[in-house]
Amino acid sequence: MSVKKYPLILDAPVKDYIWGGTRLFDYGVKTDLKVTAEAWVMSAHKDGESVVANGELCGKTFTEALACFENAVGTNNADGSFPILIKLIDAASDLSVQVHPNDEYALANENSLGKTEMWYIVDAAEGASLVYGFKNDVTKDEFRKAIDENKLTDILRFVPVKKGDAFFIEAGTVHAIGKGLLIAEIQQSSNVTYRVYDYGRVGADGKPRALHIDKAVEVSTLTKGEDAKVEAPKKIEGGEVKSLASCKYFKVEELCLDGKAELLADKTSFVATLITEGEATLKCGDESYELKKGASVFFPADLGRFTLEGKATVVVTRI
Repeated sequence: MSVKKYPLILDAPVKDYIWGGTRLFDYGVKTDLKVTAEAWVMSAHKDGESVVANGELCGKTFTEALACFENAVGTNNADGSFPILIKLIDAASDLSVQVHPNDEYALANENSLGKTEMWYIVDAAEGASLVYGFKNDVTKDEFRKAIDENKLTDILRFVPVKKGDAFFIEAGTVHAIGKGLLIAEIQQSSNVTYRVYDYGRVGADGKPRALHIDKAVEVSTLTKGEDAKVEAPKKIEGGEVKSLASCKYFKVEELCLDGKAELLADKTSFVATLITEGEATLKCGDESYELKKGASVFFPADLGRFTLEGKATVVVTRI
């Protein structure tokens, strides 16, 4: 089945992990769950696929829809698979301290790709912080001893955060999202996580959640955490744009829309947009769509030019 390319508005599968809250309901999630921890707003992952909500492909899974477009992902991704996963995360409680392996380790041990990611702080409660690496360089023995003696938090680097901050979490970086944070996460399409410390919590079954100490110690980068890099915004027609992260897996920008901005999905990459604040009108060809906070839209590679008009904050992702 071949379909003329058009923007796909996506509905997200929702996860109700024990640390979740209720703020994602303000971002248009559709679920009967009472607690919403994560909305996978753009996902072709087997553990939770987005579903198309508009047009000829309405009701199809994201994977099914991608197969209907020629070169949907873009020539920058040689095998044609969908390489990233975009989430909205509501942390009503602290997440576990964890780490993700790189591709080489994950392929050898988990039959999966690794996980490099980045976080964009959509909102932050007063005093909120996150774990971002270590205070100082440590050895594997020092890392394991801190875990064994329940003193891990003594050697971790806690970073205060505010709305609009961005952090690049390369595979191997020990990290944790703190209580009170609402985050847009752009990551490799992987669900491999090694949990290091979980505050003694129990899961839905009443048992302590599993830890993965040996693997975590093996894959962790044991050097002092770096400061988050801040890019200066650049003025464009219709607003300002700022680079949030750029690596071999993804390129992410913040678009502060205040007017009408033109974007391009060329043959090299799709464009993904996620509205984190405000509203915008999307125009592509003869079609027009009203997008509210939380709207996630996939623009297939080689779709061409389209416009966003309004007053909004938009996270824009390419590969």
